[in-house]
Amino acid sequence: MFKNRSHITWLVISLVAAVPQGCEKDNSPPPSDSTVNLAPEVDIDQTDLEEIKAKGKLVALTLNTSTSYFIYRGHPVGFEYELLKRFTRKIGVELEIKLISDVNTMFEMLNRGEGDIIACNLAITQERQTEANFSDPYNFTKLVLVQRLPEKHVNLSQKKLSEKLVLRPLDLEGKRIFVNQPSPSYERLINIQKEMGISFEIVKAPGYVDPEKLIKKVAEGEIDYTVVDDNLANLNATYYRNIDVSVQLSFPRQIGWAVRKSSTDLLDAINNWFDIDRNNSVHAYIYKKYFKAPKERWDEYNGEFSSLKGNRISHYDELLQEYSEIIEWDWRLIAAQMYQESKFQEDARSWAGAFGLMQFMPATARMYGVDVSSGPREHIRGAILHLRKLENYWQERIPDSENRIHFTLASYNAGLGHVLDAVNLATELGYDPFVWENNVAECIKLKSQKEYYTSEVVKHGYCRGEEPVTYVKKIIDQYRHYSQVINISS
Repeated sequence: MFKNRSHITWLVISLVAAVPQGCEKDNSPPPSDSTVNLAPEVDIDQTDLEEIKAKGKLVALTLNTSTSYFIYRGHPVGFEYELLKRFTRKIGVELEIKLISDVNTMFEMLNRGEGDIIACNLAITQERQTEANFSDPYNFTKLVLVQRLPEKHVNLSQKKLSEKLVLRPLDLEGKRIFVNQPSPSYERLINIQKEMGISFEIVKAPGYVDPEKLIKKVAEGEIDYTVVDDNLANLNATYYRNIDVSVQLSFPRQIGWAVRKSSTDLLDAINNWFDIDRNNSVHAYIYKKYFKAPKERWDEYNGEFSSLKGNRISHYDELLQEYSEIIEWDWRLIAAQMYQESKFQEDARSWAGAFGLMQFMPATARMYGVDVSSGPREHIRGAILHLRKLENYWQERIPDSENRIHFTLASYNAGLGHVLDAVNLATELGYDPFVWENNVAECIKLKSQKEYYTSEVVKHGYCRGEEPVTYVKKIIDQYRHYSQVINISS
């Protein structure tokens, strides 16, 4: 598992589909005022809050966008993501993110039970309310036109600039505007044509194209116009200085989270939490961090170490790719481990004396020719050699490759002896000694209790067993994030 070639898929929760580069003209007749179906009829899953608490996690469907979720310098961030983390802590469950590239597909997945909630800057519309129930609104947006400013616009007079720009909906006459269909943007453009009696060409993106990618196409001159929510447009305008987003095309629209119609208890819990949390200073801080951030911050957010625009996790990606061949693990998994160890800080030191990117203990470091003066290459190579040594030990003992990853990571953190003790306890207590989660992981936790660390089958004494369990879980969770947004071949 986690191998670079054939075993990568088990943790890739939902691959982000490649975005087509072209767009196609919409030759279909305009929709009537009746609902455009977002998904075929499906048997609605009945999972609600009680079942979510029982399984211990809430699965959120979202997009890799600046208003929802993205990876920045190795860490998952985003306005919706931070709210989701706060909500799941409130109800006492873990949060699992699934990145889906098509909002319409999200509704199908939600109703099949492949997700519990949709959270992606989602406008509440009549059409969408036929597919799911929505929370009380937590934000409001308007649809705006995104257009490119003329070259050297700063040198133009206001009159000359106005002559080159669309200034009001009537000016759309004869233009070509690229949007997703179905979408609120598409529906609004159809209504503008009817309301104002004007004609313009609506070109639909094939499938579903992330609105931020459409904004980028405008900025780079590939298309001339698109229509998106103003909060998304305003954020991108801080990065793309050559776009105008001032033309409003709709009244304010409500933004909310979507849940299955059967998830009434979950909906109540969300609304009750929103009522309290929106008055919290932390909630206000989170909103300000993403929607009021200065241009300099968004320049960073859109840099090479952000999944919004780049495809890098850290400065050490190339070294990780090179040396991961030693162990044949996905380099993104080792990057997740490095983040857990040092947050990519070369000078990181622990209270116990561990040092460097992979937090070597001095005695272990000497085995691989590494000391505090060694550079990143030596640290990474040494750490991967150590991981390979540990995995080789477990190779014959743990046949399942997924579980072997867990045992190897736990051994790196706690030491091989403590993990072997936990295996012995698992055998003694009737747990499965070949499975980490809910089995050997539970037994290593017991090593903090005298009754167990003094047992005859335990040879290495006391251990704060919660630490390696948390360590492994955090790395696997982090890897899930990386595997959805960072290309393996980057």
